[in-house]
Amino acid sequence: MTPMQSTDVATKAPESMTDPERGVLLSVRGVTVGFGSKIILKDLDLDVNSGEVLGFVGGSGTGKSVLMRTILGLTPKRAGRISVFGHDLSKANRRERLMIERRWGVLFQQGALFSSLTVKQNIQVPMREHLKLSPRLMDELASLKLELVGLPQDAADKFPSELSGGMVKRASLARALALDPDLVFLDEPTSGLDPIGAAAFDSLIDNLSSTLGLTVYMVTHDLDSLHSICDRIAVLGNKRVLAIGTLDDMMKNDDPWITSYFRGERALRRT
Repeated sequence: MTPMQSTDVATKAPESMTDPERGVLLSVRGVTVGFGSKIILKDLDLDVNSGEVLGFVGGSGTGKSVLMRTILGLTPKRAGRISVFGHDLSKANRRERLMIERRWGVLFQQGALFSSLTVKQNIQVPMREHLKLSPRLMDELASLKLELVGLPQDAADKFPSELSGGMVKRASLARALALDPDLVFLDEPTSGLDPIGAAAFDSLIDNLSSTLGLTVYMVTHDLDSLHSICDRIAVLGNKRVLAIGTLDDMMKNDDPWITSYFRGERALRRT
């Protein structure tokens, strides 16, 4: 099979490689995104199955984070349809949109914690936005979220500037989990962490996804994360999803970029 043939077949993969037993939680069809005259994504299709950890990879500048931001409604699309929990986001009214957003959580690449708020206050931001709870109950819930992500309780009253990089990631994850979401978006969750910290964070995500039944959409470049916690991997290139499947599927794929990424010298050094 030639690289071009591999690409042509792979564009059909998002529909053919879904898991019928799990069902599709997130569906992207024919999405096109551009800035000015530059097209970043074109006619892109993708399905994310309920309960899976999907790793989303691609070369620098291919639009991995752009797609995530488009799904979240932070970047406008020019064409296509995005459905989450069975709802077409473009057709959802304000109330429906708020209900959908209550069911997802987001961890941005740099954490995106509010620097003027303590960790506890950061975790409580989604609660204040979507729920009507007493201060005491919000404090109790924030404490539970800290415990859930493995942070000590004394971190609650610290500011982001007082935290290590790993603690910032965990605090950001605690905020993403504030409303007990069904779907969590993670943008480069292990970037900037040392190997030990990255491995610990991978283990945390793996444990949370299995114990809470989370569906995880994870933009990453970390090969260790892909090997250790991802059920499936989607590869972005040429403005669309080139291939999607298990790690074994990626290892057998003949596309030049996929071959270099998963079977290149750096990848082989980890085996």
